[in-house]
Amino acid sequence: MTVDSTAIEGREDGGAWVASTVGAAGFRAELAARSHQALSDEPTSFGGTDAGPTPYEYLLMAISACTSMTVRMYATRKGWPLESAVVSVRQARSHEPDCARCETESVGMGNIERKIELSGPLTEEQRARLLDIAERCPIKQTLEKGVHVKPIAVVA
Repeated sequence: MTVDSTAIEGREDGGAWVASTVGAAGFRAELAARSHQALSDEPTSFGGTDAGPTPYEYLLMAISACTSMTVRMYATRKGWPLESAVVSVRQARSHEPDCARCETESVGMGNIERKIELSGPLTEEQRARLLDIAERCPIKQTLEKGVHVKPIAVVA
């Protein structure tokens, strides 16, 4: 099984399609974005084969990556000596009940906990400003503002 590359052709960002393909059995999904491929799956305890992160884990990784990249971008722009930024996030509860209830109830993560570790000879003012800038992560802002997924076509 391969993801149809024509489904993702287009601009590099903003408007380009990201696609996933899942087969007739199991939860393993092949993902494609631009020229990149990845896998998503569910843990074996939930009937998957654990071939990749769960969709919720990808969402958490997006928040983590965006936050660390936002902090790096700002530190670079200011010429500050940030050596590394480690951003760890976790959901407050298991996602498995969401999968069982999604047909009849609104589901979601609720709260996400985030920990940021900054390394380098930064001043206290620089550290405080970088933590403020972390709040400006575009993915975090998007999620807090709210996202609506609109179907545009159903192809059989």
